[in-house]
Amino acid sequence: MSETEPKAPGRFRDRIKTIYWQNFTLTAGVVLLTLVLLGASFFALSYNYTRNEREKDMRAKAEVVSRMVSAYVNGGSLVGMRQLATFAASVTDADFLICNLQGNVLLTSDAELEGRVMTLPDGMVNDMLLGVSFDRTTLGDIYTDKHFAVGVPIDSMGETVGVVLAVTEAQALTAMWHGFFGMFLMTSVTVLLLSVVFSAWLSMRQSRPISEMAEATRRFADGNFDIRMHNYDDPTEIAELAYSFNNMADSLQETERQRREFIANVSHELKTPMTTIAGYTDGILDGTIPPEEEKQYLRIISDESRRLSRLVRRMLDISQLQSRELHKSPFDVCESMRRVLISMEKKITDRGLDVDADIPDGSVTVLGDNDLITQVIYNLLENAAKFARTGSTLYLGLTTSNGKAIVSIRNEGDTIPPDEIPFLFERFHKSDKSRSEDKDGVGLGLYVVRTILDQHKEHIAVTSENGLTTFTFTLSLAGG
Repeated sequence: MSETEPKAPGRFRDRIKTIYWQNFTLTAGVVLLTLVLLGASFFALSYNYTRNEREKDMRAKAEVVSRMVSAYVNGGSLVGMRQLATFAASVTDADFLICNLQGNVLLTSDAELEGRVMTLPDGMVNDMLLGVSFDRTTLGDIYTDKHFAVGVPIDSMGETVGVVLAVTEAQALTAMWHGFFGMFLMTSVTVLLLSVVFSAWLSMRQSRPISEMAEATRRFADGNFDIRMHNYDDPTEIAELAYSFNNMADSLQETERQRREFIANVSHELKTPMTTIAGYTDGILDGTIPPEEEKQYLRIISDESRRLSRLVRRMLDISQLQSRELHKSPFDVCESMRRVLISMEKKITDRGLDVDADIPDGSVTVLGDNDLITQVIYNLLENAAKFARTGSTLYLGLTTSNGKAIVSIRNEGDTIPPDEIPFLFERFHKSDKSRSEDKDGVGLGLYVVRTILDQHKEHIAVTSENGLTTFTFTLSLAGG
């Protein structure tokens, strides 16, 4: 193991934190960027709207003043124009400057500018005649602070003789815009705070299951399969992940239980014949067993050796069966059943049993692995013969229904207790009768049957009532 390997959990926790901060930063950043872009757009639009509305209003007032002033131009009465401009300024929120075409300010309604000689910057009059307004200007050196100015021409006798400027402070123009800005800023801060809180909560919620999973996998690595993830009720990928992870944990725990049980069963099954062999062998060698009885005990040693050999061979068969690739192909199950009957003829005859074979004369083609299905039929028929009452009848039959071939094997003997039926297909399971009378059994035959049928995705059922025990399993018909 390298020196850096123990740091892996710490690095993983760093990744968890990174995921949290990445999600948090991304969400908060997107919200902030959205608010900035939205704010910039809102500010630009609101300011332009306020400016345009203000310009329209001031231009309309300046045009009114221009029409009223044009009547005094020909007479050259500045007094009348001053009174008119002052009156217009008193009923509006703007001051008015009346200028000639050279930009000289002839009069103004602003009392602070009275008595000053004022001239507009070069080109401003021409710009105003073209409809240009001026935002945040001091009109040269006329004002010290920024103003907003709109000019309209003064026409007299069809001739432009000057301009009227409507002037207001820029602060008045931006007052409403500042109010909008304050409201938007307050709303933005509130939304940003809410998004930060929500983003932190969501990021924590997403990273917590990963932390739980990391902790659970470390516990699994230590051999503790009792840990489970928290069940999340919301229908999200996290909840599905937690559900799948807990299912995996259940499966691992069950596998570990079966492994320990298998080791315990194997140890028990191997210990019994090995103890017998070792005990009787030592008895013969040290003279504890008299010479005249040696043959009898050697026969027991031979039987136990064969049983031990069968157990090891059957376990190897199971290992090969579980790792074997299944090859399904169509075959005649009736022919397989007949071959099994022929191969078991001596065993059935030795037990004094009759056979009731209800096998169709024609062929019934099913889809599966012929060798493995033949093994299933052989194991079930052998098991039925082993536990059948002497002189009784074995039944082996085949029917078809709903695209399935149904194979039934029945014997007459002792009834299997209902609480024992669910354990018949477990490894090394033997009934009490088997342990007392059947010394050759190793308790793996029915386990092999279930393993093969599970690989074929087929079903097997057991019923045992009134001394009749029936095993029934299904096979898929070819082309069904």
